[in-house]
Amino acid sequence: MIGRRTLLASALAAPAFAQSAASRTLRVIPQANLTSLDPFWTTAVVTRNHAYLVYDTLIACDNQGTPHPQMLAGWSVEDGGLRWVMTLREGLRFHDGEPVRSIDCTTSIIRFCVRDPFGQSLGAALAEARVIDDKRFELRLKHPFPYVAIALGKTNGCFVMPERVARTDAYTQIRDTTGSGPFRFLSDEWNPGSQAVWAKFDGYVPRQEPVNGLAGGRVPKIDRVEWNVISDSSTAAAAMATGEQDYWEYPLHDLLPRLRRARDVVVDQRLTDGTYGIMRFNCLYPPFDNAGVRRAVAMAVDQKDWLTAVAGDDPAGYGRCEGIFACDTPLANEVGSEILKTRNLERARQALAAAGYKGEKVVLLAPGDYPQINALSLVTADLLKRLGMNVELVSTDWGTVVQRRASREPPEKGGWNVFHTTSGGADLILPATNLYLRANGANAWFGWPEDAEIERLRAAWLAAPDEAAGKRIGEQLNARSMQVMAYIPLGFYWQPSVWRRNVTGVFRSPTTVFWNIGKA
Repeated sequence: MIGRRTLLASALAAPAFAQSAASRTLRVIPQANLTSLDPFWTTAVVTRNHAYLVYDTLIACDNQGTPHPQMLAGWSVEDGGLRWVMTLREGLRFHDGEPVRSIDCTTSIIRFCVRDPFGQSLGAALAEARVIDDKRFELRLKHPFPYVAIALGKTNGCFVMPERVARTDAYTQIRDTTGSGPFRFLSDEWNPGSQAVWAKFDGYVPRQEPVNGLAGGRVPKIDRVEWNVISDSSTAAAAMATGEQDYWEYPLHDLLPRLRRARDVVVDQRLTDGTYGIMRFNCLYPPFDNAGVRRAVAMAVDQKDWLTAVAGDDPAGYGRCEGIFACDTPLANEVGSEILKTRNLERARQALAAAGYKGEKVVLLAPGDYPQINALSLVTADLLKRLGMNVELVSTDWGTVVQRRASREPPEKGGWNVFHTTSGGADLILPATNLYLRANGANAWFGWPEDAEIERLRAAWLAAPDEAAGKRIGEQLNARSMQVMAYIPLGFYWQPSVWRRNVTGVFRSPTTVFWNIGKA
């Protein structure tokens, strides 16, 4: 017979073991389902967040936007800006144990330059990415391009992959997630729509510097990161309140008062910037291949309708921003933005008729499992119907939207006409980082607008001799964008995050990262 003392010891030991395991696991409710693992193939923020767990970057920007060496020990600029020599720091290894070599970096840079809007500009200036030895490589330029460090280190920058992976065509999604970042992706535990898991990479050597934004020491302080997809927001809130989950990336705004009343929960604005919404048109197919139709829709838009649908009625939770650059940044302007101040349904109907809209179906993609973007989508669906447009609302999950928006097929064959997405303000500060702005046709971001004048102005900004000239070009870009109207800016809202009080080390950053975070 087992004695009472033995039973008591067993009862105490089991919870202690479970508590210890739980204290080394960060359980996260992510913003959306993870369906694509390739940060070069898609710009989905959920994939970017995955990439920051798995991969490292050569350069990283702090919260002021200043680039710093990350995988690099440093770099030098020579030959009048035509030669950038980069040196890797010691101790870098991939998850398979192989050392990170220069050839991995140059191959990753070349893949990055194919699809990323800023990368395309770097690629156009790049004459050669050449290996010097295993620790050093050089970028030889056709002409000076002072933005090399910012291009490689921006928020959605150049993630370094092993050479064998980086040689994958940029229009083909990778499946091999071997990186050199602080965590390893556990592909055998990945269940899209339910769970994704990463484990601490014991071979990672962080920089010996304080963290600042995305720069500094990326220290993995937890053994395991689990993303658990909970599409019902009330269920997610309950899981945070009871401690079943540790961190909720994008809580529904309606639930914030309830969460603030929970004693062991922190509600705070972790992201450094507002979250900017956009309505994106497919410029390849009717009716939105017609700029007049796109502009007619813009005349009916009152950003407040979209912002309050997400953030509620508190004016402190959102802000109008009727230009293409993030508000309160050096290039922010509203030159030519009068169309977004029309806010008149009847005038928009008249403009739609004048543009020749003939009742073509509008396929609008809406992610039912992503409350914020779904809310933006539903407001648009209502507006388009009130304008008299023939709307087909396709309600699906965010992962499907991410896959389907990449399709250039006609809407009736699995394509689309309009969808919505969001970006942090840091992505919309410069013409080169605003991926929605690019208008280079087949090489543009989803929607594929083509406008030679936007491309000319964008190139002129990159070559601007001083800040004043850059601002003038920024104003011209805003005015031209309002004519082309490949997308409609919908303003910004503040998106808090939620975590349990025993979660330590949470810091401000432009996107959600999980290094330097532990549990007490």
